[in-house]
Amino acid sequence: MDSLFADTEFPHHEHTDTAMSPLADRMRPRTLGDIIGQEHLVGSHAPLRKMAEGGWLRSLILWGPPGSGKTTLAHVLAHEVGYHFIRISAVEAGVKEVREAIGLAQKAVRKGSKTILFIDEIHRFTKSQQDALLHAVERGFIILIGATTENPSFEVNSALLSRCQVYRLQPLTDDHLRGVIAHAIAHDTVLSSHSIHFDAWTTLFAISGGDARSALNALELSLSFAEKKEDGTLHITDEIMAAALQQKTARYDKQGEQHYDVISAFIKTLRGSDPDAALLWLARMLDAGEDPLFIARRMVIFASEDIGNANPQALQIAVSVYQAVHFLGMPECRITLAHGVTYLAASPKSNSSYMAIEKALDIIRSGEQAIVPLHLRNAPTRLMKKEGYGKEYQYPHDSPDHFIEEHYFPVGMQETVLYIPSDSGFEKNIGDRLRHLWKQRYTEEKK
Repeated sequence: MDSLFADTEFPHHEHTDTAMSPLADRMRPRTLGDIIGQEHLVGSHAPLRKMAEGGWLRSLILWGPPGSGKTTLAHVLAHEVGYHFIRISAVEAGVKEVREAIGLAQKAVRKGSKTILFIDEIHRFTKSQQDALLHAVERGFIILIGATTENPSFEVNSALLSRCQVYRLQPLTDDHLRGVIAHAIAHDTVLSSHSIHFDAWTTLFAISGGDARSALNALELSLSFAEKKEDGTLHITDEIMAAALQQKTARYDKQGEQHYDVISAFIKTLRGSDPDAALLWLARMLDAGEDPLFIARRMVIFASEDIGNANPQALQIAVSVYQAVHFLGMPECRITLAHGVTYLAASPKSNSSYMAIEKALDIIRSGEQAIVPLHLRNAPTRLMKKEGYGKEYQYPHDSPDHFIEEHYFPVGMQETVLYIPSDSGFEKNIGDRLRHLWKQRYTEEKK
């Protein structure tokens, strides 16, 4: 366990003794200035850079997709501020290992040193394991840095989360990946000894998914397949990289135009009530490696925007699909997605709720004050009651029909119809009821 206490060594391209290490390890950044991407965290005047420059850190959670640089960033921050660094994997460690690490950190505190306890995949810790960290964080024995691919709001207990600042890392953009590859070719000890012409961007972007580690691994693997020209130059093309990775070249860029074109076709096909075509677009995305959670999120949006009250159950189905995709993952979740797609495509459609909120927002944004009438205000104190808060409010449930015609709009605002139910599916029933209850309002709307 004492070996954990030593500062972690950082592989670097200038170290010839690391030439046999994987390329991704050799290119791991050593300073904040070496990091490509995450400018919102480590760029000029960004929060983590300001902390590091000030020579201090607070406990934090790094939330981001695989390969976005969470572990690297934790290492670099420790190096920048000069703190000891202990790394624990939540997959392998238990409460015993956590307590041992805290014990080492306490010894360091007595010697005037600070310790970062880095917990990879902290979302996999049980409640008892997370609770074991609380006291140490509160007393300042450790600076906790947790790394997670999952939303910490759901996966980290609230007591521990309240003592940490959450920072979200984003997948690297295509431009960032270009920088990573160019830097590796120019500066890595092994790669810089060759003349490399890289022209496999389409395949690289498609398979890496914003993951620098995946991109570097793909580059390294492709080198042995590279075509050597007469001048000694090694050429890496899309075809060569695809062959090296034993997969077809995906004509789909998860960050670029194809990404937006295909998801657009998918949504428009759902809106057009064609389950067969929608399944084909779904298959196109899944086969290209699209994030199934991205697809599921768009289905949740679609359920409200394009189906709405024509089939209120559609939103429940879409949310259930998202949750199932979250804990199933590929390949099993393809079936759940297909279940949701066929249901949503076949459902009756209405955009009435969507149009209604847009109308309401237009009114508010036009400068409408939207002052709450006195009879709709709550009156928890005697003074408020004296001022007339809640006076003359009529309780609808006291009526036999559970309805009393009342003025619910803001002070001085004329009643107007914003929500116009369609005649599609269940929404026809809603429309019939509203027209029955608000006869005058809907009569005036038709004029």
